[in-house]
Amino acid sequence: MNTAIKRRLTGLLLVMLLSLATFTAGQALAQEMEPINVNSAGAELLAELPGIGETRATAIVEDREANGPYASAEEMTRVSGIGEATVEGLADQVTF
Repeated sequence: MNTAIKRRLTGLLLVMLLSLATFTAGQALAQEMEPINVNSAGAELLAELPGIGETRATAIVEDREANGPYASAEEMTRVSGIGEATVEGLADQVTF
Protein backbone atom coordinates (compact mmCIF):
# COMPACT_ATOMS: atom_id res chain seq x y z
CA MET A 1 0.00 0.00 0.00
CA ASN A 2 1.25 3.41 -0.85
CA THR A 3 2.55 5.62 1.99
CA ALA A 4 0.16 8.50 1.28
CA ILE A 5 -2.85 6.18 1.54
CA LYS A 6 -1.54 4.72 4.79
CA ARG A 7 -1.16 8.21 6.28
CA ARG A 8 -4.67 9.21 5.23
CA LEU A 9 -6.18 6.03 6.66
CA THR A 10 -4.26 6.46 9.90
CA GLY A 11 -5.43 10.06 10.18
CA LEU A 12 -9.03 9.10 9.44
CA LEU A 13 -8.93 6.35 12.06
CA LEU A 14 -7.51 8.76 14.63
CA VAL A 15 -10.25 11.32 13.92
CA MET A 16 -12.93 8.64 14.26
CA LEU A 17 -11.53 7.38 17.57
CA LEU A 18 -11.27 10.90 19.00
CA SER A 19 -14.85 11.67 17.93
CA LEU A 20 -16.10 8.51 19.60
CA ALA A 21 -14.21 9.28 22.80
CA THR A 22 -15.60 12.83 22.89
CA PHE A 23 -19.15 11.61 22.27
CA THR A 24 -18.90 8.97 25.02
CA ALA A 25 -17.41 11.43 27.52
CA GLY A 26 -20.15 13.94 26.71
CA GLN A 27 -22.85 11.37 27.42
CA ALA A 28 -21.26 10.43 30.74
CA LEU A 29 -21.07 14.08 31.81
CA ALA A 30 -24.69 14.69 30.84
CA GLN A 31 -25.79 11.75 32.97
CA GLU A 32 -23.75 12.96 35.93
CA MET A 33 -25.05 16.51 35.69
CA GLU A 34 -28.76 15.82 35.34
CA PRO A 35 -30.23 13.46 37.93
CA ILE A 36 -33.67 12.07 37.16
CA ASN A 37 -36.56 13.05 39.44
CA VAL A 38 -38.15 9.72 40.33
CA ASN A 39 -41.42 11.41 41.33
CA SER A 40 -42.02 13.15 38.02
CA ALA A 41 -40.22 11.03 35.41
CA GLY A 42 -42.11 8.68 33.15
CA ALA A 43 -41.29 5.02 32.70
CA GLU A 44 -39.30 5.68 29.51
CA LEU A 45 -36.87 8.00 31.30
CA LEU A 46 -36.66 5.83 34.42
CA ALA A 47 -35.76 2.83 32.25
CA GLU A 48 -32.48 4.57 31.37
CA LEU A 49 -31.25 4.30 34.95
CA PRO A 50 -28.74 1.51 35.59
CA GLY A 51 -30.37 -1.65 36.90
CA ILE A 52 -33.92 -0.47 36.21
CA GLY A 53 -35.01 -1.29 32.65
CA GLU A 54 -38.54 -1.14 31.24
CA THR A 55 -40.24 -3.58 33.64
CA ARG A 56 -38.97 -1.99 36.85
CA ALA A 57 -39.54 1.51 35.47
CA THR A 58 -43.19 0.68 34.86
CA ALA A 59 -43.39 -0.81 38.36
CA ILE A 60 -41.91 2.39 39.84
CA VAL A 61 -44.53 4.54 38.13
CA GLU A 62 -47.34 2.19 39.21
CA ASP A 63 -46.07 2.12 42.80
CA ARG A 64 -45.72 5.90 42.86
CA GLU A 65 -49.29 6.32 41.62
CA ALA A 66 -50.64 3.79 44.15
CA ASN A 67 -48.59 4.77 47.22
CA GLY A 68 -47.53 8.36 46.66
CA PRO A 69 -44.19 9.96 45.89
CA TYR A 70 -40.83 8.69 47.06
CA ALA A 71 -39.03 10.70 49.73
CA SER A 72 -35.69 8.92 49.30
CA ALA A 73 -33.91 6.29 47.23
CA GLU A 74 -34.37 3.76 50.03
CA GLU A 75 -38.14 3.91 49.52
CA MET A 76 -37.65 2.55 46.01
CA THR A 77 -37.05 -0.86 47.59
CA ARG A 78 -40.83 -1.16 47.95
CA VAL A 79 -40.76 -2.02 44.22
CA SER A 80 -40.18 -5.72 43.54
CA GLY A 81 -36.72 -6.32 42.10
CA ILE A 82 -35.14 -3.17 43.51
CA GLY A 83 -32.86 -3.92 46.42
CA GLU A 84 -30.25 -2.10 48.43
CA ALA A 85 -27.52 -2.66 45.83
CA THR A 86 -29.63 -1.07 43.10
CA VAL A 87 -30.51 1.84 45.38
CA GLU A 88 -26.83 2.43 46.20
CA GLY A 89 -26.02 2.53 42.48
CA LEU A 90 -28.75 5.11 41.86
CA ALA A 91 -27.99 7.43 44.78
CA ASP A 92 -26.26 10.14 42.73
CA GLN A 93 -28.42 9.71 39.63
CA VAL A 94 -31.88 10.37 41.08
CA THR A 95 -33.69 13.14 42.94
CA PHE A 96 -37.03 13.29 44.73
